[in-house]
Amino acid sequence: MPTRVIIGAQWGDEGKGKIVDLLSDSADVVVRYQGGANAGHTLKFDGNTHVLHLIPSGIFHDNTTCVIGNGVVIDPEALMEEMKMVQDLGVNLKDRLLISETAHIILPFHKKLDSEKESHSADKAIGTTGRGIGPAYMHKTARLGLRMIDLCYPDQLAEKLKPIAEYSNCVLKHLYKAPEVNPDEIVEQLVAYGKELKPYITNTVEYLNQQRISETKNLLLEGAQGVMLDLDHGTYPYVTSSSPTTGGASTGSGLPAASFDQITGITKAYCTRVGNGPFPTELHDETGDELRRAGNEFGATTGRPRRCGWIDLVALRHAVHVTGINELAITKLDVLDQFNPVKLCTSYRIDGEETNVFPLDLNKLESVEPVFTEMEGWDQSTRDLKSEDDIPQPLLQFLEFIEEYLGVPIVLLSTGPDREETLQRSKTSV
Repeated sequence: MPTRVIIGAQWGDEGKGKIVDLLSDSADVVVRYQGGANAGHTLKFDGNTHVLHLIPSGIFHDNTTCVIGNGVVIDPEALMEEMKMVQDLGVNLKDRLLISETAHIILPFHKKLDSEKESHSADKAIGTTGRGIGPAYMHKTARLGLRMIDLCYPDQLAEKLKPIAEYSNCVLKHLYKAPEVNPDEIVEQLVAYGKELKPYITNTVEYLNQQRISETKNLLLEGAQGVMLDLDHGTYPYVTSSSPTTGGASTGSGLPAASFDQITGITKAYCTRVGNGPFPTELHDETGDELRRAGNEFGATTGRPRRCGWIDLVALRHAVHVTGINELAITKLDVLDQFNPVKLCTSYRIDGEETNVFPLDLNKLESVEPVFTEMEGWDQSTRDLKSEDDIPQPLLQFLEFIEEYLGVPIVLLSTGPDREETLQRSKTSV
């Protein structure tokens, strides 16, 4: 049966949570494959808004099993708070939430190192959320990290924590001149977390592959952030510390990439970015402010105002190339209802030359002059679109222009935050 991967095709915040929630209705298993509690997936249904950070967005569908994969870095305290929030809403987690035994743990050391690094970076700060994501991945790569399975062996925690504590406190004390963190207190916390989380910790790689080879199971994989924040393929160093691409979906779940049938890219009808770093189509004028107001563009995790600009097809072309996206969902179309004309970035001018190739050279990227194609706006509400026949002609031309540029069909249109405010088109994946 099919395995679908949901990819953020921009700088994150594309509305993946809603799309995953929508598509989870036909999924047996939903997997979160990378990132941590620095991402917020906002869902709105039955008149209520819910924000998830670690638990996959499919948790609100009773027949769906949700997996936090090995590629995720987990803050146990944040996870337990989220579990309580979901359970308080009447959601049963027993036998429905599985946590990878090899997912790495975010420790208080990581949060402290994250905040100290940002505060000492001044004008070169990345603009992280301060949730300890980067340091946790750094320790994972350095083979210093603790994994969720370690919580199941409380007698070994103090010894396993020792090298992390020695390294982290050395950096805090001598590099940042900051107070050290007490490892004994952390061990006590971890023992308590282990008692609560042990029933959920398992070998998710084996579980997922057994589901994959079943002839009756549908799998859905969701990432955090977006392609332009990918550690290898994004606007480095202004990126996240993991891979939100299809490559990250494979390594972060243990599922072979060859099993991915549908790769659904999520893009807004315009562009946003949180944090620092290059953003070619950013608008520093009233239009940018109006996009922010109309789209309520404030971070689900931090509340930070998002930088806003017109849709960037050069960046989307790059996302399609590195992920194999074969279908698109466009979110927040309704935000553009009030704009006429609307613009799309179709090329970059760099050193006087025009190109449609996204530069990974930061020096070139920071000097980009976006070249726009202007199109007629549709000057009417899209919130009540029920069928393809209802799509106004100017909007149809806008969608067809994007499809032709990228060579990818647009299969879903989101015209509002509610589940029901979604139009599924009769397009099929190429």
